[in-house]
Amino acid sequence: MKTRRRQAQPVGTLSKTLKILELICDSPKGLRLKEISEKTGFNKSTAYRFLAHLEREGYLVRNGSQSYVLGIRFMEMAARGHWVEGLRSIAWPFLLDLQRLTSETVNLALLDVDAVLYLEVLESPHAFRLVSRPGMKRPLHCTALGKALLAFLSEPERERLLNSLALERQTAKTITTRAGLRKEIATIRERGYAIDDEEVNVGARCVAVPVLDSRERAIASISLAAPVSRIPQTKIPSLAKALQRTATAISARIGARTRETGKGKTAMDADPLLHAGFALG
Repeated sequence: MKTRRRQAQPVGTLSKTLKILELICDSPKGLRLKEISEKTGFNKSTAYRFLAHLEREGYLVRNGSQSYVLGIRFMEMAARGHWVEGLRSIAWPFLLDLQRLTSETVNLALLDVDAVLYLEVLESPHAFRLVSRPGMKRPLHCTALGKALLAFLSEPERERLLNSLALERQTAKTITTRAGLRKEIATIRERGYAIDDEEVNVGARCVAVPVLDSRERAIASISLAAPVSRIPQTKIPSLAKALQRTATAISARIGARTRETGKGKTAMDADPLLHAGFALG
């Protein structure tokens, strides 16, 4: 007896609900019914029906200007999600593959207010290696991890940080002017990866890329760190490609959309699961 296999079909109601929630998540000041209708392409009556249900259940509320904003129930649900632990568990096997491939220290980090917070550190097997510690915080402006995060945040958040960071000198190569940091950020967005070229520690070099969400904004960054003798300038592009493939795989697992990397593009490269290995030059 043959069993008919049923393919999963898009759930229209759920898709529309999620589209509204994502739109409001991106609008901290809230949106009115007309704006939501225009931005989603739903007619007003359809949009209102979904909004009314979400408001009734506590996921949305209306402020004094009658704009819809996220409600306490949504906030509570998000807090219970433990997304940091989820990200760590998703990223771990990909980071381990990268560490085994390159034999260098691999780091996973997040933005923590105005600093880089290290979540995972997979140490290089070399006797002479660079190692940070999970839980450690370092500056954004001089670490490759931090600059990769800065470059791919939303524009308002990036501008807020660029205007408020204390650009303290760590070494003679540390960028300490806002004009210099803005120029560096523009370069990072163009090529897709960041470099710490002895900007934190003399003799140490680091290459990093962002892990992007579905809106192509950085939610984390990953890096390879080693003495400059093991990361010469000529090797940086190939290491960056390996990082980009790893970041793409992590992004895909958390539901992000990806597109091809190229000049002027900000997306990552192909999924490493489709390749037998990384070609490092």
